[in-house]
Amino acid sequence: MSPVPRAPRKVAVAGVALADCGRSVRPGVTPWALHAQAARRAVADSGLDRSVIDGLGSAGLGTLAPVEVAEYLGLRPRWVDSTSVGGATWEVMAAHAADAIAAGRARAVLLVYGSTARSDIRAGRRTANLSFGARGPLQFEVAYGHTLIAKYAMAARRHMHTYGTTPEQLASVAVQTRAHAARNPEAMYRAPVTVDEVLSGPMIADPFTKLHCCIRSDGGCAVLLVAEELVPELARPPVWVLGTGEHVSHTTMSEWEDFTVSPAAVSGRLAFERAGLTPGEMDIAEIYDAFTYMTLVTLEDLGFCAKGEGGAFVSDGRIGPGGALPVNTDGGGLSACHPGMRGLFLLVEAVRQLRGDAGPHQTHRPDGTLPRLAVASGTGGWFCSSGTVVLGTG
Repeated sequence: MSPVPRAPRKVAVAGVALADCGRSVRPGVTPWALHAQAARRAVADSGLDRSVIDGLGSAGLGTLAPVEVAEYLGLRPRWVDSTSVGGATWEVMAAHAADAIAAGRARAVLLVYGSTARSDIRAGRRTANLSFGARGPLQFEVAYGHTLIAKYAMAARRHMHTYGTTPEQLASVAVQTRAHAARNPEAMYRAPVTVDEVLSGPMIADPFTKLHCCIRSDGGCAVLLVAEELVPELARPPVWVLGTGEHVSHTTMSEWEDFTVSPAAVSGRLAFERAGLTPGEMDIAEIYDAFTYMTLVTLEDLGFCAKGEGGAFVSDGRIGPGGALPVNTDGGGLSACHPGMRGLFLLVEAVRQLRGDAGPHQTHRPDGTLPRLAVASGTGGWFCSSGTVVLGTG
């Protein structure tokens, strides 16, 4: 007689935390120290003992990323993941961790990240050019000056050409994101900016001026995911993982079929279908925003508006504080922090908002209640990868 299949366990976010970020990072601090700081804070936030952690997700640090980080943190996990797909890494990794917990392969998985990207570049320990020394398919584009920002700029220009999206609409993304940052004491840049100031800034890669581009900072964060049987032991209300999706697209621009469509069109659809929800039901959205165009096109591809309508959708304060859909409520990568693979910060901020822990930059529903549903969508490379996670308190 075959055993009766066990129903998948529900998965909750038990704890989240930021390490020191931006201007609060002390000179000489290592990324290892930021990992440890974020991990300790996230475990403390959960109220659980660290001994329950039997899974670890880590990328971007060490030769054997999860093994070295586990050793540094004093953990011996039985489940590990080192998926590395750029900025989408952490949403994809959260999906893998949730699947593992649901299937009973792990009980508590810690996702942790730390980077001193800003300090390293200033000290000459690394380069900001991801194409430097490229091999494989990327080598065929390097000769034409295809830096990462140039690829995003090309995509933005195609959207502008095809749908009439304007520089002012792209600039409004930076303005509204800065308005969120102005309310967040932890944000690196908080002074308000105007559309004219964004447009008149130094040109970096047409159509992107400086304020269209993410900041460079140091920092770290951590997220602890647990099985439902641990929820009664938590110090904070759980936030449930309701649905996830992932998708990869291309690495060479010549293999990208449509510059106006990102892989979030697939990851988002999968996440919402698995959650049994629609974009229109979301109270907030946390979206990877290395450049303003990323916010606009990801909102389209997640289904918040039709293709080509992103420019109008982000106008008139819709995504800013008090807007119909607050987006990047901490100030995003454009103003709050961007230490590298920012996707994990999206999950931290979404959970803080849903728990009502965001302090001065807390958002509310139109009736004054706390948000109940959120989507976090990370993008990696130059729209090469996407991971989307739908979270909720119910």
